[in-house]
Amino acid sequence: MSAHELGADRVRRDDAEPDALAVPATVPPDALHRLAAGTIELVGRMPHASNGTFLVRIDDPAEPERADDGDPWGLAIYKPERGERPLWDFEPGLYRREAAAYRLGVAAGIDVVPPTVVRSDAPLGEGSLQWFVNADFSEHYFSLVESRADLVDQFMDIAVFDVLANNTDRKSGHCLLEAATDRVWAIDNGLCFSAEFKLRTVIWEFAGDPLPARLETLVRQLAERGVGDDIAELLAADEVAAIVRRAERLAARGAFPVDRSGRGYPWPLV
Repeated sequence: MSAHELGADRVRRDDAEPDALAVPATVPPDALHRLAAGTIELVGRMPHASNGTFLVRIDDPAEPERADDGDPWGLAIYKPERGERPLWDFEPGLYRREAAAYRLGVAAGIDVVPPTVVRSDAPLGEGSLQWFVNADFSEHYFSLVESRADLVDQFMDIAVFDVLANNTDRKSGHCLLEAATDRVWAIDNGLCFSAEFKLRTVIWEFAGDPLPARLETLVRQLAERGVGDDIAELLAADEVAAIVRRAERLAARGAFPVDRSGRGYPWPLV
């Protein structure tokens, strides 16, 4: 779906060029506030995205003059509902799942998803805004897991998060290494939270391994505590109940799942 079909006549460039803007080096502590309160300006479409996905500039509403010639307060990835392609296995509103994934990560203590909010006043209608990660885009899961042993714990975190969220589309390119901090972020979480377990991910290196004690504790606490209203308001009731069931099963097993079906991989892989 093109920007023209979405009515995006205010998009400044056909393809987004974040390198032409001053991209914040790291995700700041107040990123959630900036996403929720900032003014939004469309910059361009993100290339190669299957749904309508846009780069937007976030500016401080308290300093409107800064937006004319200054650096942006932040950049974000904007996914409006009207840009979503219909799917047989997910209802419209994938943007809500993007926000639910961020909230689940925070609630579970596995904070791997960049700050994400829902904005109803965005230029193309309601959708999600996710903080744009200043990453080394030449790197992805497959390249990093072979060369960066120091990142293994972070990949384990993402693997556990994906089980809890029931991610059906964890591609290698959805793992971004923030250049300034060596932090790995997990993006593109719209295809999550199906009530039916159908995990599809490229992260199978840990299959059958025991959960590290830290992660086992976090999963067990989530299973006992349940899911808060801030997540439940974004999902169907059976999907919320399924999060708790997955946490209970993962805690009881005490090990990373194993794909015995041979179908646990997304396509394309990167």
